[in-house]
Amino acid sequence: MMFQILGSLIAAWGVGLPGPVLGMLLLLVALLLLGRVPQVLQTTSAQLLTYLPLMLIPPAVGIMDQWALLAEHALALSVALVGSLCVSLPLTAWVMQKLMLRQDAS
Repeated sequence: MMFQILGSLIAAWGVGLPGPVLGMLLLLVALLLLGRVPQVLQTTSAQLLTYLPLMLIPPAVGIMDQWALLAEHALALSVALVGSLCVSLPLTAWVMQKLMLRQDAS
């Protein structure tokens, strides 16, 4: 919560990112500097992951509610989705290779 609050405070200064996103970035930097994930955070995140499917209900309701608008912009949305897939798939493969090489080296 501390990182989300800090992110919200930074976002209030006019930074172009939402507060929760800035908070996650701050948390990532802190964990990278720490070099490990504290046990308390591991336990909490494992418990929250059990409720992750509930997070998909609001987007599904939004899709059903805004179906006409989505159908109107289907081409633009399709291009955006395919474009992001073309970027994220090779990037994910590259990161996986780097992680596997790092694991083999240790």
